[in-house]
Amino acid sequence: MTTITTAPSSVREQVARLTHQRISEWQGRYLADDAKAVAALARLRRGAGRNAGQLPDLWELVDSSPLHERPRDARALSEGELSRAEEAVHTALTLWALHQQARNTGMHQLHRRELPRGLGAAVHRLMSAGEIDEPLRKRLVRAGTAPDLTTLAQRLRDIVVLLRREEVRLDYALLAGQLYQWQWPGGADTVRTEWGRSFHAWRGDDELWQQPTAAPADAGDDSIDTETDTTTKDAS
Repeated sequence: MTTITTAPSSVREQVARLTHQRISEWQGRYLADDAKAVAALARLRRGAGRNAGQLPDLWELVDSSPLHERPRDARALSEGELSRAEEAVHTALTLWALHQQARNTGMHQLHRRELPRGLGAAVHRLMSAGEIDEPLRKRLVRAGTAPDLTTLAQRLRDIVVLLRREEVRLDYALLAGQLYQWQWPGGADTVRTEWGRSFHAWRGDDELWQQPTAAPADAGDDSIDTETDTTTKDAS
């Protein structure tokens, strides 16, 4: 009898998947006007631009405990991997909570090739059609050249405020994986390349930015296989 095995997910993929799960749970409840979720997001917003160690009271809301579990037929994560993974999840969740504030549609939406939701595409979406806004582009460049994760989170926070104002959605699972990658030697170069590619992926067709209707998520390298909830509610 032949046994078929699959390779364990990379840590970056684990980070992205956990982030999607956590945000989907909070987002669905927030959009349903669940009082506990509204209060939780208010707490999470305080962590935007700050590292996880500064706010231990948020650990229960972020809940990165699955990262500490050893997957079947796979090794446990090293201390270095865990530390970077936890910071990435914390940063993504707190930025999303800031982005979601007072919005009645889900600001986290998964990236698909036909519906770009990466950071570069989101920044490009803020620009007038057919024009490159240099101050906006430089914000993205400055984020990519941050000297450490805390500075990066602060610069991303400034971008997220602009995205919230225009209700431009972002794939926070993809961003979390990139934040994990960014912390490793050479990782910042990889992430900057991805952001640049994403920036040029958006072609200015507003119809691409409409809410999808029961469209399956793309199974490409940059996506997770479950679409996020996009139920609406009154702004809180």
